[in-house]
Amino acid sequence: MPGENLSRDEARERAELLSVDGYEVALDVTSATAGAGEGGPGGDGGGPLTFRSVTTIRFRSARPGASSFADLVAPAVTAVSLNGEQLDPAEVFDGARIRLDGLAAENVLVVDAQCAYSRTGEGLHRFVDPEDGEVYLYTQYEPADARRVFANFEQPDLKAPFRFEVTAPEGWTVWSNGAGEKDAGDGVWRFAETRPISTYITAVVAGPYHYETDLYSRILSDGTVLEIPLGAMCRKGLARHFDADDVFLVTKQGLDFFHERFDFPYPFGKYDQAFVPEYNIGAMENPGCVTFREEFIFRGKVTQASYERRANVILHEMAHMWFGDLVTMVWWDDLWLKESFADFMGSYAMVGATRFTNGWITFANNRKAWAYRADQMPSTHPVTADIRDLEDAKLNFDGITYAKGASVLKQLVAYVGEEAFLEGSRRYFQRHAYGNTRLSDLLSVLEEVSGRDMSAWSRSWLQTAGVNSLTPVVTSDAGGRITELAIVQDPGTVRGEEGVPRPHRVAVGLYRHEDGELVRYASAEADVVGARTVVPELAGSERPALVLVNDEDLTYCKIRFDEGSLATLRERLGDVSDPLARALCWSALWNLTRDALMPARDFVDLVLRFAGRESDIGVLQMLHAWTRIALTHYAAPAWREEGGRLLAQGALRELRLAEPGGQHQLTWARFFAAVADSAADLQLLDGLLEGTAKIDGLDVDQELRWAFLEPLASHGVADAERLAAELARDDTASGTRHHVRCLAARPSAAVKDEAWARVVESDELSNALVEATISGFVQSGQRELLAPYAAKYFAAIERLWGERSIQIGMDVVSGLFPALQGESARVAAEEWLAAHEDAAPALRRLVLESHDDLVRALDAQRKDAASA
Repeated sequence: MPGENLSRDEARERAELLSVDGYEVALDVTSATAGAGEGGPGGDGGGPLTFRSVTTIRFRSARPGASSFADLVAPAVTAVSLNGEQLDPAEVFDGARIRLDGLAAENVLVVDAQCAYSRTGEGLHRFVDPEDGEVYLYTQYEPADARRVFANFEQPDLKAPFRFEVTAPEGWTVWSNGAGEKDAGDGVWRFAETRPISTYITAVVAGPYHYETDLYSRILSDGTVLEIPLGAMCRKGLARHFDADDVFLVTKQGLDFFHERFDFPYPFGKYDQAFVPEYNIGAMENPGCVTFREEFIFRGKVTQASYERRANVILHEMAHMWFGDLVTMVWWDDLWLKESFADFMGSYAMVGATRFTNGWITFANNRKAWAYRADQMPSTHPVTADIRDLEDAKLNFDGITYAKGASVLKQLVAYVGEEAFLEGSRRYFQRHAYGNTRLSDLLSVLEEVSGRDMSAWSRSWLQTAGVNSLTPVVTSDAGGRITELAIVQDPGTVRGEEGVPRPHRVAVGLYRHEDGELVRYASAEADVVGARTVVPELAGSERPALVLVNDEDLTYCKIRFDEGSLATLRERLGDVSDPLARALCWSALWNLTRDALMPARDFVDLVLRFAGRESDIGVLQMLHAWTRIALTHYAAPAWREEGGRLLAQGALRELRLAEPGGQHQLTWARFFAAVADSAADLQLLDGLLEGTAKIDGLDVDQELRWAFLEPLASHGVADAERLAAELARDDTASGTRHHVRCLAARPSAAVKDEAWARVVESDELSNALVEATISGFVQSGQRELLAPYAAKYFAAIERLWGERSIQIGMDVVSGLFPALQGESARVAAEEWLAAHEDAAPALRRLVLESHDDLVRALDAQRKDAASA
């Protein structure tokens, strides 16, 4: 990481000086099939495997004679020429930048470099499939890793057309942003020139991928026919599991939906979607060549929530073709201009165009939980953030930029109206196509179409941090009729200071008991302003059993309950008939638990009593995840053992009651494995694996086998020999990751030492295996075994941050934080922060966030202990 950062000020200065006319990038990746331990061309036998990268950049300078720099992170540079003059690489290249002095009005820069294949998912990632030995390549750049593959000006506002050509091993296929083909003469893959795009969304995918095709067509408003060739690819080893037809179905539905609403034809020609191995994120919106994590290809039985999640990501990335690729933010301060919109549009299109019509329930229950957590951290920031440099940018791909921003846009649609919002989007695309924008550019079109002053809305929702809480206050007369219903707004706190109250457009729902259900019988929309807002429309209504102040989930807030409503939910939560309202109640109860206002054991009790009646599978899976957090982090230590026993009993009960072969049965089976602890629990899991026990309808496929093996490994039941036998049964990339995780989970000091060394003291593991090792290493039932690593963690993280890539640094610093050590870890974290005030800001932020999670957990534990 040292020397690789780029500041906002540097980017602004370079953008004022330079404009880029085009790139020609030639990559030779024939070295990719060399042995994994060999040095490639330009390296020595012990160096990284490399490939040749030759880049020609044509650009102009506003001030002839000025100096600037190009970006390149590479082991070696063979040659550099500027306007025909050969420059000495040793003098102008420092490992991250190429100094450019004496610029002319018009310039041509040619850089011939040896770039390194990546094993961290940053740059050009190289993966060797353990199943068949095949090699696969793909690129991932955001925010600034294109410079690991070719020389460039790595900032989003220096857009340009790109021409790529790739020399690849025989038998491979290569894809890029534009359409391409292999030259019959020299065997080089050449691709059509792109429209002007930013460096971070260029892409190359290469290898013996399994590839399927389709075609999308529609008649445009002017009568012309738009045809978009569709492609979808994955490793050959996954081809038998690849349901490309469903991927194409959702893709076509999305293209129809966005064309109907945006009235701007898809501008990038073809539309390939590559499902690639060892991917760090969900997906990336490279125009014409979108990349996804291959876990979206399901090797075993999954629930509808998994298919919904994949559809959401497909549509999220598709929305980026307009929000982000066609129109791009000037700098990462306005990252939300693409990510918030894409996050909103993913759910909006999914509900409006696909079979997943309950997408807003998942949004309310899952995505917003991510936002609420991030927005209460000491690192919280406005949706429009202050991004000083690339390290800041990397860390701001967070719950605020995505999910809070999307929630704010949902509120905006309620504020200005759906059609005004879409018309504003259309004008935005037309006005700024292939250009770069700031917040003011979007606000101006929204003001035009809505007639509203957007500045006050922007200040409240985009330029301030923190989350408000809304609580109903109900008074009624002797006859049981409401005399007044008011909403009290608590602005919350931001880094210890009082937050900012905001205007909220909300629906207030009143619920009562009818035929064994809690149903809505009255509702009113209201504009909440300031500390207290009366909702006069509900005066005179029958006093409700439950008041839900953000019914329909129109705004972004934490929902609180009056005493009567909370008492109703404690007894009748499962009776709430509307699935979105029920999801909102669960979310509100979880926030009460996180805020130490409800004992963790009470939340666990609610799950045990009512989760079995939850119809929405995504909500159920979220409840299981929250319950594990509650038990591991928020429950009083003295109650954990009992709580774990109750959860395992409850999970097994629901597993046996669930419909045989159904998705609820599968979900409860996975949850039972996650909380199994007693000898009887482990014996049942073992029997299900060996076939000596059976639960009607439960198909223990390979993925479920690994899910059952991890608790057996962590409790010392499954040893290395048994895990090796399972790997022999599933000798695939996925099997390798599962095997590594299970090995690290075993309850042995020697095992933990080895896992720690492989992650912290060595960089031999790929990004995916680092993640798997950390996941296995941290086991909630092994607190004493893990205790010695707390001091090692704080001694190592600054060195590690300086030596590793930022992605690996983030994974290790966040993943190995010793949260299980409780109070002693809190003290150690505070001592480290006090002693390292000059540490990298991004590193300090990660430690601060983990510390804040721990402080919250300790507060919750005290609340839980007090309820005993």
